[in-house]
Amino acid sequence: QVQLVESGGGLVQPGDSLRLSCALSGGTLSRYGMAWFRQAPEKEREFVAAISWTSSSRYYADSVKGRFTISRDNGKNTVYLQMNSLKPEDTAAYYCAGNFDGYARSRALQYHFWGQGTQVTVSS
Repeated sequence: QVQLVESGGGLVQPGDSLRLSCALSGGTLSRYGMAWFRQAPEKEREFVAAISWTSSSRYYADSVKGRFTISRDNGKNTVYLQMNSLKPEDTAAYYCAGNFDGYARSRALQYHFWGQGTQVTVSS
């Protein structure tokens, strides 16, 4: 059974950086398309970034483009989200997700397995 575990969240100030990690077990990361989503209190879950199995395709939400970078290390079975120039509106629980078709997708319904999330809070 494929499992995802996120880490790296925390409390930071506006302008700071964080790197989230998503470790996969029970499967081979190189087969899957991966993504990060986030959900703020009382808001719907929203797409943040996605990466294809070869890393050849990467997509970002407009709100994070130029500030966040998604990457993967298939040898370590880990996906990363580097977040720079953080803003208070980036505050949310961040979730890692994977799909079996290997493509970078932007809709939550296109992902088949999910992690439990890690909280990111940006506040002065």
